[in-house]
Amino acid sequence: MAEAFGRHYFGRSVYFASAGVRSGELDPIAVAVMDEVGIDISSHRPHTFADLEDASFDLILTLSPEAHHKALEFTRTLATDVVYWPTLDPSVIEGSRDRVLDAYRSVRDTLAARIKVFFDPRLATLQEEAGRSSIAGGSKPE
Repeated sequence: MAEAFGRHYFGRSVYFASAGVRSGELDPIAVAVMDEVGIDISSHRPHTFADLEDASFDLILTLSPEAHHKALEFTRTLATDVVYWPTLDPSVIEGSRDRVLDAYRSVRDTLAARIKVFFDPRLATLQEEAGRSSIAGGSKPE
């Protein structure tokens, strides 16, 4: 989800690549919740750190303690910043479909907001102003 938001907001102006600590399949629930916000990740293929071809990153954002440890190992001889954003793993949530979807949506929305602010704080401010403008300019309910 994080890579998809980065590419969505910043196109090719910032290089984004995602990697997990274990190989796996694309999560269909992640696909569904990203589709809700108009971002199609259905063709994405998950990668691991070992799959990354380009070892020259300026920054690596990690979302779990295990990924953070792996990133620190990966970059120990590189001039790369590693930033940890503690993030719930929604795939471990149990319960009703609605509860699981809510967990994925929460992660999705948090990542979207954090990526906007981290990489371009002006983007988040402009979106907030546009939201206030549409609320202020909206018609009154009858």
